[in-house]
Amino acid sequence: MDNEQRYQAAASKDARFDGVFFTAVRTTGIYCRPSCPALTPKRVNVVFYPTAAAAQQAGFRACKRCRPDASPGSPEWNVRSDIAGRAMRLIADGVVDRSGVEGLAASLGYSPRQVTRVLTTEVGAGPLALARAQRARAARILVETTTLAMGDIAFAAGFSSIRQFNATMLEVYATAPRALRERAAPAGADGSAGFGGSAGGGELRLRLPFRPPIDLRRMFGFLAARAVRGVEVATSSSYTRTLRLPHGPGVARLQVADGGNWVDCTLAVADLRDVTAAVQRCRRLLDLDADPVAISEFLADDPVIGKLALRCPGRRSAGAVDGDEIAIRAVLGQQVSVSAARRLAERLIELCGTPLSQDGVDGRANGAPTHLFPDAATIAGLDPTALPMPQSRARTVLALAAALSSGDISLDPGADRDAVAGRLLALPGIGPWTAGYIAMRALSDPDAYPPGDAGLVRALRQLGTAAADGTVQAGWRPWRAYAVHHLWASLEPQAEPEPEPTTGVTT
Repeated sequence: MDNEQRYQAAASKDARFDGVFFTAVRTTGIYCRPSCPALTPKRVNVVFYPTAAAAQQAGFRACKRCRPDASPGSPEWNVRSDIAGRAMRLIADGVVDRSGVEGLAASLGYSPRQVTRVLTTEVGAGPLALARAQRARAARILVETTTLAMGDIAFAAGFSSIRQFNATMLEVYATAPRALRERAAPAGADGSAGFGGSAGGGELRLRLPFRPPIDLRRMFGFLAARAVRGVEVATSSSYTRTLRLPHGPGVARLQVADGGNWVDCTLAVADLRDVTAAVQRCRRLLDLDADPVAISEFLADDPVIGKLALRCPGRRSAGAVDGDEIAIRAVLGQQVSVSAARRLAERLIELCGTPLSQDGVDGRANGAPTHLFPDAATIAGLDPTALPMPQSRARTVLALAAALSSGDISLDPGADRDAVAGRLLALPGIGPWTAGYIAMRALSDPDAYPPGDAGLVRALRQLGTAAADGTVQAGWRPWRAYAVHHLWASLEPQAEPEPEPTTGVTT
C-alpha cells in the first residue's frame, strides 16, 4: 500500500488494517488505529507508521479512544521469512526483554548493529524501541486487570526501574499508571474493561483481538481431536492447556467470545514476566494475526478449493505454543491415526511428564490439565525400549529430541524455516510429511505443506482431483497451509453456521 491507499483505508474506518499500519496526526500528537471512530483528519496532517513503536519514537502518544496498542498484530510478520520478519516474531515473544539485543542478534545469526539497521529501515524502529512499546502494552494490561503493586508490575513487564516504568507509561499513554487503574476499575464492573478483568486466584483475564471473520469453533474442534490428556482439555467452544514458559509453567484457557472480535483468554503463570510470551504463544496457536479476507480472496480463485474458501472465509491455520512438543508429536503420529498418536503422547506424559504442582502453578482446582509435556532434554535421555512404539520410530523420537535439546535444530519463532527443514530431513526417520507438518504447526509457516497426507489425498479425490501434484499446489502459494486446513475441514462433520463477522473496534 502507498500512503494514499492507507489514508483511504483510514477514512473508511476499515478494521482489517488495524495493526497493519498506524495513523498519526501532526496537529494533535496522537496516533490511532485505521478504524478509529474519531473524525478523520485532513490528509495534510496525517503521517503513517508501520508499527506503534515507530509512532511512539516519533513523539506521538496512543489514542485513548481507539487504543491502537490493542490492535491485532500485523500479518506481514508471519508471512515473511527474512531477517525483519524473524526478528519481529522473536521480539513479540519477549526475547529482547530476556536476552537483550545481543541475544536477539545471536538467535538470528547477525550482529546487533545489522539487526538494528534492518529493523529501523523496515519498520521504523530498532529492537529496543519495539521492545519498549511491548513492555508498555504489557504493563497497561497488568495495571488495568490486576491489583498488583505498581513496582511489581514494572518489573513483571520488563522495565529496569519504577522510574523508567512511570516515565514510559506517561509518555505513551499521557496518563499515569494509577490513573489508568482508576479509570479501568469502574469499567470492569460491567465487563467492558479493555482487557477484561481479574479472574481471581492469581489468574489474569485478557482479550486477544483478531481480524474477523474467524472459524474458532472449527479451530477448537481441530485441537480437541488431538488433545492429549493431562496437558490439554478442549471442547467446541474452549481450549485449555499447560504452557512451558521461559521463567516457569503456566496454564492458558481460551474461549469463544460471542459477539466480539476477540478471544477470551485466562492465564495463570508462575512468573508474571511470562505474560507477554504466554499471550503471544496463544496468538500463534490460534493464528490470530492472520488476514483471513485477503487469504480467502486469493484461494477463492483456485479451481480446486475455491468453493471451500468461499464457504468459510475465516479459516485459520493452527499453530503451536511449543515447537519442540509439536515436533515430537509429529513423529509419534507418523503412519498412525490421530487417536493413536494421541494415545502415544499420553503414554509419554505418563512416563516423564512434569506435574504442575511441582512448578508453582496448580490448575486442578479449575479443571485444567495437570502436567507439562516433557521437554526435549528429558525425552532425549529415555531408553528407546521404554517407548511403546516400533524401535525405529523410538530412535527417531530420541534423535529429534537430542537435536532440539542441543540447539542443532531450533523451532523458536525466529527460526530460519528453510534451514530447519533441511536439518529435519537429515535426521533418520523424518521425511517430507513430518517436516511439512512441523513447519505448519511449530513454525506457523503459511506456505508449509505435508506431502502425501492421507486426509489431503482423500479430500482431493472427493473434489475430483487425483492427487495434490506440484501443479495443483502451485496455485495455492503462498497460502498452502490454509489450503490444507480447508481440505481437512471438508472431511469433518459440518459445524454450526458461522455468525456474521463483527467489524467493531476491539478495546
